Amino acid sequence: MDIIKKILKDWILPIVAAIIIAFIINKVIFFNVSVPTGSMLPTINLGDKILVTRVHNKNNLGHGDVVVFHSDELDEDLIKRLIGLPNDEVEIKEDGSVYVNKVKIDESYVKYPGGKTGTFKVPEDSYFFMGDNRINSLDARYWEKPYIPKKDIMGKARIRISPFSTFGKLK
Repeated sequence: MDIIKKILKDWILPIVAAIIIAFIINKVIFFNVSVPTGSMLPTINLGDKILVTRVHNKNNLGHGDVVVFHSDELDEDLIKRLIGLPNDEVEIKEDGSVYVNKVKIDESYVKYPGGKTGTFKVPEDSYFFMGDNRINSLDARYWEKPYIPKKDIMGKARIRISPFSTFGKLK
């Protein structure tokens, strides 16, 4: 009987505690994602693994943040750049330039401009996202429902953790 108590105390309880702690960290603090497409090139490459911090206060999100969210329309989690906040007007011009509330934004991270143009009025409690690889990104410009509700925002991409040769903070 003492051997069972010793095994329970020395092995089972620490393993169960570690599993519970890992579960809580994953649900509350951070998680990681593997990038399935090249829509964020050159910022994020196909197959990169990204550490994402959970966003509990959506008001802390800003233009240009790289965000992970769930798309009900596509029924998948996506990673894209936040272009439009609630109540913003986003205009994408023929030359690929983007204006938010009539002000041209600096998008030095976009190396491959192009794709669909148009004007989008972001509703209250929703967001508008685009990939950095504009010519090859199936993003909000093409969706039937181009706005992602606040409730579907999962986290903010922070650090590339794999491949190790490109380890570092995302910009």
